Amino acid sequence: MIRLVWPLSLLEWISHEERSPKRNDNTTMNSNETVISAQGLTKVFKDFWGRSKARAVDGIDFEVKRGEVFGLLGPNGSGKSTTVKMLLGLLYPTRGRITVFDHSPRHVQTKARIGYLPEESYLYRYLNSDETLDFFGSLFHIDSKERRERAEQLIEMVGLDNARRRHVGEFSKGMQRRIGLAQALINDPDLIILDEPTSGLDPIGCREIKDLILTLAERGKTVILSSHLLADVEDVCDRAMILYGGRVHAMGTMSELLANQDATRITAPTLSRETMDKVLSLIREDTGSDEVRVDNPTQNLESLFLNIVEQARQKESETSGATSGHRVAEYLRGDAAGERADRVLDHLTRATDEPAHGQAPEVTKPTETMGVDKLAGLAKAELSPQADVAPKKGENLDKANEKLGGLLGD
Repeated sequence: MIRLVWPLSLLEWISHEERSPKRNDNTTMNSNETVISAQGLTKVFKDFWGRSKARAVDGIDFEVKRGEVFGLLGPNGSGKSTTVKMLLGLLYPTRGRITVFDHSPRHVQTKARIGYLPEESYLYRYLNSDETLDFFGSLFHIDSKERRERAEQLIEMVGLDNARRRHVGEFSKGMQRRIGLAQALINDPDLIILDEPTSGLDPIGCREIKDLILTLAERGKTVILSSHLLADVEDVCDRAMILYGGRVHAMGTMSELLANQDATRITAPTLSRETMDKVLSLIREDTGSDEVRVDNPTQNLESLFLNIVEQARQKESETSGATSGHRVAEYLRGDAAGERADRVLDHLTRATDEPAHGQAPEVTKPTETMGVDKLAGLAKAELSPQADVAPKKGENLDKANEKLGGLLGD
């Protein structure tokens, strides 16, 4: 497979599928219902004498729709945690207005519709996993039978089935994050706020959390994700807001924020050396530049890790620690289970479509304009009648099914 990067003038030649992000920004939102609305939101912390000490949030405006995964990004001290606390009704804004489900964040019925995973898990160390979820479920007045059913599903989902009788005070940080996520979902919330949800988790746990977030969004739930792991945000968020000094410095869809407007990428099956020379010659002739970079694309480190672990799972011994969760809790899946499975297959197919090291060269050339028809003719002349310029997502579906089964334990 060959990957070519060219100027923006060739965008119209690339198919929509090749340029689409992991989540289609125009179709993922299930509704136009506004879940969170903030206008001029400001929070100033004052000292004992009432003097301004720190302006943590400075006049930010944003909205979050139902079914959207919204990322909060920024360095330490940028105002992310303060914004989250105002969303939860733990802090009053100094100025501005914020509503959650058209009510004040301090509205009791509104709070019952929110699930929250803080950056540090605050758990009763002498309760085990069952007792922890039973306690938090009772706070929402869920009847005992339903609490037990949900706890069973959640413990299996987060991979703590083998450690369910251990006190949570004995858990590692990663295991505490898992049970913390379970308690955030015990009330089947409509708004889930996750602060560093993958902190302390192994790569398999990180992948499961990200797939769970996408499942929740498919079901119409709204997710606020605050994280310093930018790869996690890129994988799951529809939109993101970047804060610095309490102010919004960038906001938009992931494709808008990440798109390189100066170059265009074209992907095609591997070409012969002769055809490659013709393509490079055409580039140099058209641009008058010899500045061409050729290298080999590499696979994603996460995909490599998961492949290795999948191969080693046959030799896995029994453990009293966290394991790979088998499936999303049934009550959380709702009607989105089938659609989510397709999404996971899509993700895995994309991962397997990415060529391994040494399989293909990459040519990168940001330039002015290019003879599209001539270039396309060169490439297509080299391909067999069955091959397209862009690989189809279903070509590696069998391999994706095998990987999905390994991840979900089915």
